[in-house]
Amino acid sequence: MTPLLITLLVIAGIVILIAIGYMNHVVENNKLEKQRTVIELNDRLRRCGEITETFPGQLMTPALKLLMTRLELNVNQRLLNLNKTSAALKARITELNALIAQGESIPVNNPPAPIQTEAKAKDVRFLLEALHGQVTRAAQDGFLPTNEAKHWIKEIRHILVLLHIEFFNNLGQHALQQGQPGQARLAFERGVQYLRKQPEPVVYAAQLQLLESQLARANSTVLTNSKPAEDEVNELTEGLKVVDADAEWKKKVIYD
Repeated sequence: MTPLLITLLVIAGIVILIAIGYMNHVVENNKLEKQRTVIELNDRLRRCGEITETFPGQLMTPALKLLMTRLELNVNQRLLNLNKTSAALKARITELNALIAQGESIPVNNPPAPIQTEAKAKDVRFLLEALHGQVTRAAQDGFLPTNEAKHWIKEIRHILVLLHIEFFNNLGQHALQQGQPGQARLAFERGVQYLRKQPEPVVYAAQLQLLESQLARANSTVLTNSKPAEDEVNELTEGLKVVDADAEWKKKVIYD
């Protein structure tokens, strides 16, 4: 065996080792990428489920329910592509396709959940933020057409306004029931200011009128309740004047 042949065999061996190392690296990277994708898709699936199941019934429309079902179907189909033998994924995809086939006749079973506290309002706002993220990502993936995604982004903003309207109204009504017209006035006033700041206030003209009437009612109650206090102050003031006058008279008697 000549030195040249030995050199070529050594070089060939080194090349083969490098190729094997590179292929192992590619395989490991593919495995890691697949794992990352599965984790991300499962997280999106969890968020879709949370929105679908916990969104307040009074804000969940058939159109929104249908959208959430389509988003969940898309994620399940992508998961199935990564795990083609999953019977659970296949069964769920069959269920989702059956629901989507009903169109906007899709059942909406979310129970109403009145927005009566700031904590509850924040919880629903977080759900809307999660929904915004799901719509945006679906558009980036090419699943939702741009026009449809824009429509839903606008609809999410609308639902956010409805959330605030309900919150301020419920807060004010509760305060009135508790005999706290001052707190009620503050809640209705916040609601009125919020609606007046909207880019399209005309859309919420009816809700604004209702909150303004509630504000006027609360303000009237505050003024009515404050009258006895003012009368008491006036009586007290007059009483002090009499005392002062009597004291002055006594001083005059003593020093005169």
